[in-house]
Amino acid sequence: MEVWHLRVPVTSRRDHGIGAVDGACEVVILRVESEDGAGWGEASPWSVFTGSPEASFAALARYLPPVVLGRPAADRAAIMEDARHAVAHATEAKAALDTALCDLAARAAGVPVWALLGGRARAEIPLSVSIANPDFDADRDLLARLVADGVGIVKLKAGFAGHAFDVMRCEAIRADFPSLRLRVDYNQGLGAEEAMGRVLDLAQFAPDFIEQPVRGTSSGLMARLRAACPVPLLADESIFGPEDMGQARDICDGVSIKIMKAGGLTRAQTVARMAAAEGLTAYGGDMFETGLAHLAGTHMIAATPEITLGCEFYQARYYLEEDLLETPIACDGGAVQVPMGPGLGGNPRADLLKRWAQGHARIGIGDLS
Repeated sequence: MEVWHLRVPVTSRRDHGIGAVDGACEVVILRVESEDGAGWGEASPWSVFTGSPEASFAALARYLPPVVLGRPAADRAAIMEDARHAVAHATEAKAALDTALCDLAARAAGVPVWALLGGRARAEIPLSVSIANPDFDADRDLLARLVADGVGIVKLKAGFAGHAFDVMRCEAIRADFPSLRLRVDYNQGLGAEEAMGRVLDLAQFAPDFIEQPVRGTSSGLMARLRAACPVPLLADESIFGPEDMGQARDICDGVSIKIMKAGGLTRAQTVARMAAAEGLTAYGGDMFETGLAHLAGTHMIAATPEITLGCEFYQARYYLEEDLLETPIACDGGAVQVPMGPGLGGNPRADLLKRWAQGHARIGIGDLS
């Protein structure tokens, strides 16, 4: 196993209800190697949401190797079950491990990763791009670029600069970019006293949905907002993995599915299927990712027909200064194309692994105590 902690340059500041990213995002890259070849995975943490890059690096370099090394890659299900108990939380690290094992097995078999996850249900996935720059003039330029590129969905990040700013941006998108479908995401940015009024105000712009207005722990308030809101209310930070789905039908109309929250591709599929069984919708969200994690999510969604609201795998194309992949993820006409080649369908650039590295470790069987 080989692990890199990377600091990846980004093009601008992005604000969310619970925090901001500026200058760079941080990811952890994993390579697993066996006699059958190698596989790649990515952990894409955010300290205010899922965890820190330092924690992901430690999980992959120290706590998970004892349950991985020396075992057949074909034993992925057993390895991932043991990984759940080898270190608490660290869902992004477990997602990286699951991805790398899938990539390794699929490359060895000469099939795409989606073939190991149940088979392909779709050839492309509609793309949604988030609007989160505190400089809305810059985001106007991005919106014009998106329309020119054929992107049809945007999600407005709200709750970080005052209600008037959110209303102004909704008005501008509706007036100046009428072809775009609109979604709204507060990322837990609203307090209990203001949430109802502000959510109902933005609901007047008829977005596809309004996502996670309040803290993920505020289940009662989420339920009241859902009952009052005339557009669907989605849960993100309230729902990480299958263990959280017991409350879903009471607090939301749909769920954001992320492999980084769920702790792997199969667990993300399980969340989507549990949502569908309750009559809830689902879409494929992302963290601050490179194209490598985008590929993992693309294969997962391709094999999960229950995810019907598209994906947010835009970072590599519209936010990073430069993507990690040797060949950029295919995205044409406003949709991400599902890869058809063996494995994930992409490899990281060796020069960028070296240039962006903040930490590096290589762990073999001989290193286990």
